[in-house]
Amino acid sequence: MQLITLLNYWHYIALLIVVLICAGGIFSAYKQKDKKLVFPIVVSTVLISTLLGVFSIVIVDKYTKKVSIFKVESKRLLSIEKISYSGIVKNDGNHEIGEVIVEIKLVNKGHATGNVKGGSFFKSSGFFGFFTGGANLSYKPQTIIKEFVVARNLKPGQAEPFRVYFDWPPYFRQVADFVTVKGH
Repeated sequence: MQLITLLNYWHYIALLIVVLICAGGIFSAYKQKDKKLVFPIVVSTVLISTLLGVFSIVIVDKYTKKVSIFKVESKRLLSIEKISYSGIVKNDGNHEIGEVIVEIKLVNKGHATGNVKGGSFFKSSGFFGFFTGGANLSYKPQTIIKEFVVARNLKPGQAEPFRVYFDWPPYFRQVADFVTVKGH
């Protein structure tokens, strides 16, 4: 699980509300006449408050950290068998973003359209593979997903250029690529 790197005042307001709910639940637990119920009520209140806290941070992040990506270009570097993606990420929201993450998904188009030869999906499952777990030497994934942190502490309205490299799968023929961006 990835840590959230930057909180804004909406996070603190949401967490304050959750702490007040938790304190109210614990206070009402100790006011119970039946003392056997105090411990289960306190444990339940703390668990529910923890879940509320986590969900509130995720929801506040979703609506306050808005980032966009534009001018995305990809270049295949045949000499070193890598692919390069470059572009610009921009903070469109009113709050600072701790980390901007670009996700690049490559899909072999032959797989998507059904134009793949039978050998591309062969995965041995014989007697020897049963005892060794299989070496997966002939398995070739048809979808590759890479994530890169391309900017840190991006202020509202600020844009930052980026460039990332990663290995090109040599068995990919025609590729569809999908580039998304998110802020944490």
